[in-house]
Amino acid sequence: MAKITKREIDALQSEGGKPTFLWDGALSGFGVRALGSGKKSFILKYRTNGGGRTAPQRWLTLGTYGQLTLDQARQLAQKALAAVAEGKDPQGLKFDQRVAPDLSDVWKRFEADILPMRKPTTGKEYRSQWENLIEPKFRKRKVESITSDEVDRFHKSLRATPYRANRVLALLKHLMGLAEGWGMRTPGTNPCSRVEQFKERARERYLSFSELKSIGEAIDSLIAEKSISATAGHAIELLALSGARLSEVLNARWEWIDFDRGVMLLPDSKTGAKPIYLSDAAVGVLKRQKPIAGDSRFVFPSPKMDKPLVNLRKAWVQVCEKAELDGVRLHDLRHTVASIAVGQGASLPLIGRLLGHSQAQTTMRYAHVDIDPALKAANEVGSTIQLALRPNGRK
Repeated sequence: MAKITKREIDALQSEGGKPTFLWDGALSGFGVRALGSGKKSFILKYRTNGGGRTAPQRWLTLGTYGQLTLDQARQLAQKALAAVAEGKDPQGLKFDQRVAPDLSDVWKRFEADILPMRKPTTGKEYRSQWENLIEPKFRKRKVESITSDEVDRFHKSLRATPYRANRVLALLKHLMGLAEGWGMRTPGTNPCSRVEQFKERARERYLSFSELKSIGEAIDSLIAEKSISATAGHAIELLALSGARLSEVLNARWEWIDFDRGVMLLPDSKTGAKPIYLSDAAVGVLKRQKPIAGDSRFVFPSPKMDKPLVNLRKAWVQVCEKAELDGVRLHDLRHTVASIAVGQGASLPLIGRLLGHSQAQTTMRYAHVDIDPALKAANEVGSTIQLALRPNGRK
């Protein structure tokens, strides 16, 4: 029997606004459907389970006439019929693809089942990464269809902020791994596995004694001018004196502070429950803050409600401007505590305990600072021996 031709398809019109069909005489089940709207589509009618007469009948839309040529549609029909002969169901596979999970489905389950087990600060960061970067790019994509090349290009688009780019990649990799475990993606196909992370250089800024002096003077001046609150100024001072993390200071409660022992006992932190050791100077700051906090349970309360102060950025920017310091972060105060401790001869394990590090390699970043006291000692010893070896001063 004859094959349908392009001329016949062009002449095909819907009759009475109802679908009208033109069937191919050479390829069983292959045809064209014309709708009342004028749209024409290539279709394939077949039976599942290898094509037996008792099997359910399926209708598969191959594509729109105009977007597909007649020859292209015929080739698709032949491939589909070959799959039917192997016992497959092309229409069923197409349906499965339509209902396959999107990445947003993985996130919803992650948000419901996994995030509640993470610390609030971690959850906040994950949500920020998802909402601002991952979701706009991949939210409606089928989990199974996301490729390594796409992830690599997405990661490279964030090269201006390499640290954040790597954290986003880590979250996406975690989501893809969970998708595999939850049966939403083929196991062993994580598209993030072969994407190379950007190199990260640890940013370590140590403040000198003169810079610390400038910060102290700036805090006093700004408080006197009422440009920053005494609460904000005291919080910055405690960060500089204790080496604690910003979140640990801002969320501190009076019930955690033991003035007699000079310690703040945190029930939870980035590294779990831990003590923060308070020097006499740090205790002095807290005693000055106590009447300002009033009845609040928080050491550094928000001025508007009984909640902790949530942001020191504005106050810190003012302090740095007043002290004429550029590029200094609040976290650099923590680095400075460690560097001064090393310079005074404290061991790295002791510094790790002071800063609450859970892993020794975290403290090892300060190992190079330890050269200073050792070099000083070497110079003193060398000078003494030099006098013995060369009493006339000859080198």
